[in-house]
Amino acid sequence: MALRGLKVIEFAGLAPAPLCGMILRDHGASVIRVDKPYTMGELDTLARGKQSMVVDFKKPASTSILSRLCSKADVLIDPFRPGVMEKFSLGPLELCKLNPKLIYARLTGFGQDGPFSKMAGHDINYIAISGVLSALGGKKPQQPINLMGDFAGGGLICALGICLALLDRHQSGKGQVIDANMVEGSAYVSSWLWTSRSKTYPFPLWSRPRGENILDGGAHFYQTYKTKDDKFIAVGALEFPFYHAFIKGLGLDPDDLPQESFDPEVREKCAKVFLTKTQAEWCKIFDLTDACVTPVVPLEEAHNHPHNAHNQSFMNQDGTMVPIPAPRLSRTSAEPGLISPIPGQHTREILLETGFSEDEIESFIENRTVFCTAVKSSL
Repeated sequence: MALRGLKVIEFAGLAPAPLCGMILRDHGASVIRVDKPYTMGELDTLARGKQSMVVDFKKPASTSILSRLCSKADVLIDPFRPGVMEKFSLGPLELCKLNPKLIYARLTGFGQDGPFSKMAGHDINYIAISGVLSALGGKKPQQPINLMGDFAGGGLICALGICLALLDRHQSGKGQVIDANMVEGSAYVSSWLWTSRSKTYPFPLWSRPRGENILDGGAHFYQTYKTKDDKFIAVGALEFPFYHAFIKGLGLDPDDLPQESFDPEVREKCAKVFLTKTQAEWCKIFDLTDACVTPVVPLEEAHNHPHNAHNQSFMNQDGTMVPIPAPRLSRTSAEPGLISPIPGQHTREILLETGFSEDEIESFIENRTVFCTAVKSSL
């Protein structure tokens, strides 16, 4: 695996940081998740293959424990607001001095600086001020679940930054601090929104109000349609040869449905035709053609689609079919772990590997600085 031999310390958070850690773990890194007492670690559904230790940050000894742990690490993932790690003397000034090769990845919503940097927020807020949310949806902006900010602009961009820093460290021998924030990450992932606004393809892409353009629901040839059995079909017939195959598959005359038309009646005519057959019947017509028409496959059925099944694009994780790691590497392929840790499950093991003695560990446990299982809140 490409990252085999690397040690990553992931301070527990939700969504973006766990994805970042999962990507690194899938590709071979050893990832230790540092949970807190009364942890929400059981809500982390992206913890496969990781180890977990529980540390109470409020106890004086916690800083020396975590500093020693990070002194032997390659990467640290910090999911907290600016200033939190510094409050516990675990900021980059302290840890990067202790371990000059450490790659200290700070993953936040608004970044390390600026008027919003210490303000609370969620995915929808980050993509809102990035400019991206203004381009999504119909009559009003519509958030794409939390995929854009948390996962694309957050976890995935942070993982990319870590890999870039690792590559540089291989050449320079030095670590560095990464400011991965979801405002800038979401905007960067969406760069094409800015650069394509004045382009034509072959029609203007963004000349109309939101929801009325080619790619956001305004075009009858880039659209989803309901079928006779209340399922859906996705159409992406942008180029004329594909559009011609699409109209032909519908059994209609291209001359009666000009591609350049944005008349709602054209879209309605296509919708009525799709309602005459089931999704499976449309698949028999369009599969293996260049009409760019495919079924909208539900999450729970995606692993059974013939294309995904052929490529074994999903794997069984704790009884649930989930996506395999991407991209595929020909020589150092990923080998994801399949079991998620119980918070605190590996505390003793990790402390022993870090060099603490049995007596020291027992003292930490007695003083409730560390826990071998998570402490449940009574609230």
